[in-house]
Amino acid sequence: MVKTLRLKIDPTQLGTPQAGETLERAAQILRGGGLVALPTETVYGLGANALDSAAVERIFAAKARPAWDPVIVHVASWAMLDGLVERVPEAPRRLMEAFWPGPLTLLLPRTRAVPDAVTAGRPLVGVRMPSHPVALELIRRAGVPVAAPSANRFGHVSPTTAAHVLDDLDGRIDAVLDAGPTPRGVESTVLDPGPSPMRIYRPGAVTAEQIAAIAGPVEVERGVGPLKETPNEALPSPGMGLRHYAPRARLELIEAELAGLSARLNQAAQALPKERLGVMLPAGVAAPAGIASERVFAWGSWDAPEELAARLYAGLRALDAAGCAVILCPVPTAEGIGAAIRDRLRKAGTKGPRDQGTKKADGLRD
Repeated sequence: MVKTLRLKIDPTQLGTPQAGETLERAAQILRGGGLVALPTETVYGLGANALDSAAVERIFAAKARPAWDPVIVHVASWAMLDGLVERVPEAPRRLMEAFWPGPLTLLLPRTRAVPDAVTAGRPLVGVRMPSHPVALELIRRAGVPVAAPSANRFGHVSPTTAAHVLDDLDGRIDAVLDAGPTPRGVESTVLDPGPSPMRIYRPGAVTAEQIAAIAGPVEVERGVGPLKETPNEALPSPGMGLRHYAPRARLELIEAELAGLSARLNQAAQALPKERLGVMLPAGVAAPAGIASERVFAWGSWDAPEELAARLYAGLRALDAAGCAVILCPVPTAEGIGAAIRDRLRKAGTKGPRDQGTKKADGLRD
């Protein structure tokens, strides 16, 4: 056990001496081989020097993360890619110009300097430039690329606040930079730009349609068959094809149009014990009768998927904390970031959409 420092920082006041001291303290921990949880625009990540194999292995130990699950490397400038990737072809270069800094991870050929632990022994390394000002400034000050999967116990709900990080990792990491809630709420899109068509392994805020408009044909990988606890080989992308992002409560997914959602929730609730039942409730939808108010999470507007994404993990954690044994969760449509929400819920839930095969982005030729 270590004493985990909680270092508070205001992302709008990074020019102050106090913020500079806080950032420098966290940067020193990273340079010294330690672990720092840092805010990104997606979720909080658990950061370590990506070129220090011992530091990267500490990430896996703290999270109880298996070695077959690769981690993403975060950079603060294009120049940082020089020691990480062999080359940046034209298509990913165009995507970097369009979406970096931002929630797009690109799988590119790694250099020998990248430890095998980062890529699970695979030849490609996932890289991205986060847009959160605290993450960018921390990486810049540390002067090293930062490997950073989500800052939670492996398989659990991802953290969108520093309190979530501490719930899972207090005493297991050196520090957490507390900059308040993360704005996006779901992890980055992971894209392999090498094949033709390009392949999305994990949906996120940067959609297949946006990628296609910049760099050409793209397909979204949909895990075939039942979700697994352990894969047969190292994964090409974090969380792919696995039960993941899961609360302690059993998650029951509800598919329905908004107009019929109240009725579907009531129908599902009738078959379950009310005393430990919770619900992720969109605005304007009536909660099932008999559910206590503390077990109803006000999720957000059904026609604002960005709001639903930002509050998804906070809601699942809040209902866990309320002692729910079962959580009813409506599933939004696959429009925009709704595709990412569906992906996370599918991997966390016991019932719901089971998309299979490979689906081409709208507007592309079959």
